[in-house]
Amino acid sequence: MCILFVLIGAILGGILGEVLKNVPSLAGIMPFLVTTYPIFDMTPVTINLYVMKLTLGVAFMPNLMSMLGIILAIVLYRRY
Repeated sequence: MCILFVLIGAILGGILGEVLKNVPSLAGIMPFLVTTYPIFDMTPVTINLYVMKLTLGVAFMPNLMSMLGIILAIVLYRRY
């Protein structure tokens, strides 16, 4: 259940960062909060099964707003 809270917190933090990116009063700080930092990046792998082709890849590139969302989600999970 905690992992679900963390995933939802990361997604909502990233969405909130993208929404607040265009607010004029936050123009000085938002570029630092929405810049992504690649932590884990697995290049796509293509599997040819002759009936269909699968391409799989994973990239974990959070920004500071998504990290704040994760921290808030953990705090809320522990509280409730």
